[in-house]
This record gives sequence, structure tokens and C-alpha cells, in this order.
Amino acid sequence: MRGLLTVPASAQARAAAPFDPDRGWRLHPQVAVRPEPFGALLYHFGTRKLSFLKNRTILTVVQSLADHPDIRSACRAAGVDDAAQPPYLHALGVLVESNMLVPRKDPQ
Repeated sequence: MRGLLTVPASAQARAAAPFDPDRGWRLHPQVAVRPEPFGALLYHFGTRKLSFLKNRTILTVVQSLADHPDIRSACRAAGVDDAAQPPYLHALGVLVESNMLVPRKDPQ
């Protein structure tokens, strides 16, 4: 019975990066986006997870992440002002936890 609640080291190594809305993020290369009238479906071919984006604004934010230095500026560009960002930041944090979004590696 020992070890049933233990996370193996390899799983810990694959854990998602901590969410920081002030850094650059992008879609994981194995994630496909399918726009829908309600928002979008995201499917991760590596983990076989499916996520739903519940409106077109969050879809716009996700699709434009590569064009902005951080999540907050992507939200502003999509018309979400700072006061309205908390639910969007929460949703994007969930996408980071599920490995749909990964940190952007900027060339140095």
C-alpha cells in the first residue's frame, strides 16, 4: 500500500511551470484550437486532455499570446481592462496547470 499517494519523480519533472501572468506564454505545440460559436475547444494531443474556452474573448487572448510580452498585455489588446482581468487570469492559470499553455522561450 505504500506509494499509492506518492508522485513519482518523473511526474514531478513534467509538472507545469508556475503561472505568472507577467511573463510570456504560448500554446503548447501539441495543442490544437478549434473555434466554436461559444468560444473554442482545445485538445492536447500529448495528454489527450480537452479544454473548453467559454467565450470568444478568451479565445482571442489565447491566440494572441505569442504576439505579446505577457498575459496582461494580451488581455488588454483583446479589450479586457485590468479591472476585468481576474476571471481571465484564473482561466489562463488553469490552462497552464493542464499544460495547454507553456512558457515562451524568447531568443536571447
